[in-house]
Formats: sequence, C-alpha cells, structure tokens
Amino acid sequence: MSNAQHDHAGHAHPHGGHAHDDHGHGHDDKGHDDKGHDDKGHDDHGRGHGHGHGHGHEHGHGHGHRGGIVGFLKELLVPHSHDSADKVDSALEASREGMRCLKVSFAGLLITALVQTVIVYYTNSVALLGDTLHNYADALTAVPLAIAFIVGRRLATRSYTYGYGRAEDLAGIIVVVLIAFSAFYAGYEAIMRFMNPGEVKHLAVLAIAGVVGFLGNEIVAQYRIRTGRRIGSAALVADGLHARTDGFTSLAVVFSAAGAWLGFPIADPIIGLLITLAILMVLRDAAREVYRRLMDAVDPHLVDLAETVIRSTAGVVDVTDVRLRWHGHKLLAEARVTVDSTLSLTDAHHVSHQVEHDLVHGVRRLTAATIHAEPLAHDADPAHALISHHD
Repeated sequence: MSNAQHDHAGHAHPHGGHAHDDHGHGHDDKGHDDKGHDDKGHDDHGRGHGHGHGHGHEHGHGHGHRGGIVGFLKELLVPHSHDSADKVDSALEASREGMRCLKVSFAGLLITALVQTVIVYYTNSVALLGDTLHNYADALTAVPLAIAFIVGRRLATRSYTYGYGRAEDLAGIIVVVLIAFSAFYAGYEAIMRFMNPGEVKHLAVLAIAGVVGFLGNEIVAQYRIRTGRRIGSAALVADGLHARTDGFTSLAVVFSAAGAWLGFPIADPIIGLLITLAILMVLRDAAREVYRRLMDAVDPHLVDLAETVIRSTAGVVDVTDVRLRWHGHKLLAEARVTVDSTLSLTDAHHVSHQVEHDLVHGVRRLTAATIHAEPLAHDADPAHALISHHD
C-alpha cells in the first residue's frame, strides 16, 4: 500500500509502477532499497528532469502460518520479529487473537446470563432482569465483531481496493443498536414494575446473582481490554469497558435485594431505572467511539508522533499533509515529504521508503504509509500549478 513518488521541477513522465501483490510473496526491509526495486529501462535522465514513479506495496507480505491450536500456541509463545515484513502477518495474528478472545468472552457472558436467568425466574426481580438482559446483549455483541474480524481478513479487490477492514466499524454500529435495545427494554420493565408492583423473593439468592454478574463481567472485561489493546482494536477495548460497566450495574442488584430485605420493595424498580441510566451512559460513549471511527478521527498525539518520526528520517527536509486513519485495527498513513532538489529519482525513492519504514516501526499499529516525495518549493511550484486549479 505504500506509494513513493518524486516530483522535480519541469515535466513528469509517469512510469508504470511495479505492483507487488500483498500476499503473493515475502521479503524483508532489505528488499525495500533501490537495488531491490530496480527500474529496468527507467534509468535516471538527469537531475533537472521530472519523473513520477509510483510503486505500490505493503510493508511486509503474507507468510503462511500453521493453523489450529498448535499454531495459536506457537504464536503466543514465540516472540515476533520487528521486521516490516512481519506487519501483514501481525495483522492476521491480531485477527486470530481477537477471534479467540471473542469466543472465550462470549462463552463466559453467556454462562453468566444463563445462571442469572434461572435466578430471575425464582426471585421475580426486575433489577436482575435488566442486568440479565444486558448480559445477553453483551454476549451477542461478540457475533458482529467476530464476523467483522473474519471479513476483515479478506484480500483487497478491484472494488474494495483498501480491503474489508471497515467491517469492524460496521460491527460497532450493530453493537450500539444492541446496547440501545437493552436500555429500552430494561427501562420499560422498570416502569411497568412501578405501575404493577410485584413481590421480590429469595433475596439471598438475588444478592448472589448480582455478585455472579459482577464477577462474570469483570473477568470478561479484563480479557477483552487486554487483548484489544494488544492487537490495536478499539472496538474490542470499548466492548471490554462496556462489560466492566455492566459488572458494576450487577452490583446494583445486590442493593436491590438489600432494599427489599429492609422493607423497601420499591427499591427494585428504582434500581432497575438506575441500571437503565447506566446502560444509556455506556450507549453514549459507545456511539461516540463508533462515530469517531466512521469519521476517521485519530488521536492528535499520533499525528504529532508521525511528524516527528518523518522529520528525523535522513534526507527529509520538511513534511506536510500528514494524515492518519484507522482501517479496522490497522493504522494507515499518508504524507508529503520535501527532499533536496538535486536528488536523483532513485535516491528520492529510497528516502520515501525509508520514511515508510521508520513510520511502521515508530508508530504503533501502523502497517502502511503512502509517501509523496517532492523537491524544494521553488522547484516544485511548476508541477503544483498543474493541479492548483482543482483545489
């Protein structure tokens, strides 16, 4: 996905870029220098002539990995190298690790919700019902996320030239809808209990159910947050924080049982409404996170870091137009770098790839960069004039 371009004052002769299939072969960073990409028939025509050179590839190409349990254990135990050639493999490993996390956490939340369902039947608690429904919704959020991880592995096509990483953002929308439904139903049941009070039974069992819900959610939350941060998946981290919040709402069920035991049965629907409010707060945060991803928002500190890395690269005079965006749990970058006007096409090409190499190693979760190299301002102006009227 990298695109190294170099403009000189004068005219531009686009050469056919060498297309390297991202999954067709592997090579390490040593293959990124000019010797590794020799432009046969495109020798340097002198320092005063302009040549547009497009070269597309992703830092690191696909390597085969052993599947199954043995392969997964190997990935957990064997340290990964920091070669750029491992970046695509790293993305695939991240998807596999994310899938494993979703499977385990789905099972954990489902068991928690099933245990609570049985207790709801015996205790007739609307507060516990709201918490139980939310736990079912939490478990179901694993389904769209799992589908997104699977779809995101698909190769890019002529129609989807960036691949399918955005599927994770679409899954986030589904997660938000599920949370909204859970909040609506829990609130509805609490209001109905205000209108038609019912007796809450088996208070000790109800309290135990609240503790079970807290422990189940907290264990899942820690697992999802740890895994999400490790693989760079904001959706998984957000889902983990969501589960943690649900754990504390489960503790509210304990207070519901305590209120009923003290002779305040109205405490049950009140706690149910408080749980509904807690779910709505989580809904707000989740919706904001999904919105930011859909709008290509990134942490400004990442942009500052990318600029610092680029400026420190040998041969770079200046950098402008640094852009970053998430594509699933991978980070992509674009930038314009100014190089010395006297550099040859080959040398400018090398600087561009050196910038990409430094970015991939210097910015966490960044897997590819599109770098446009151009000469000093007074030499670049004639070329810029060709497209300035399109601004």
